[in-house]
Amino acid sequence: MSVVLARIDNRLLHGIIVTQWAPQSGSNRVMVIDDDTANNAVSKATMKMARPAGNAISIITEEKALTNFKSGKYDPEKLLILAKEPKTFLDLVNSGIKIDKLIIGGTTARENGIEISKRAFADDAEIADYEKLLEKGVELISQYVPADKEVVVTKEFLEDRKNK
Repeated sequence: MSVVLARIDNRLLHGIIVTQWAPQSGSNRVMVIDDDTANNAVSKATMKMARPAGNAISIITEEKALTNFKSGKYDPEKLLILAKEPKTFLDLVNSGIKIDKLIIGGTTARENGIEISKRAFADDAEIADYEKLLEKGVELISQYVPADKEVVVTKEFLEDRKNK
């Protein structure tokens, strides 16, 4: 199993993922890890219709994802993983899933939060999770579409943004 792309995006699977990120990633499975979406039949069915060509799709809870990873279900797969929050990725990394790079895509503005880039924001809890991911060796970048310049997110970058 290899995670070929890991991305935080408040919309999860949408047009930019389907037309730009998935083809660029070389994935053969898109995995949406979101408890609310996985437990909502209408949202899940709608999202399945947006499946990128050439990719299988899994829309599952975090618990199910961790169980499936542990059992080796995704060992032969090239995964593009989407979730709404950094905590999901921190939980994956803490359970032994190797994620080299995490792309912080589109997220909504947060009350008392910081702006990471024009389309990405984080609150204090998310900043703490980003810092833990950095400590675990995960490279963080913010990038909305592949053509955008990467914004490298480091602990110093986060500190600087908090102090503005």
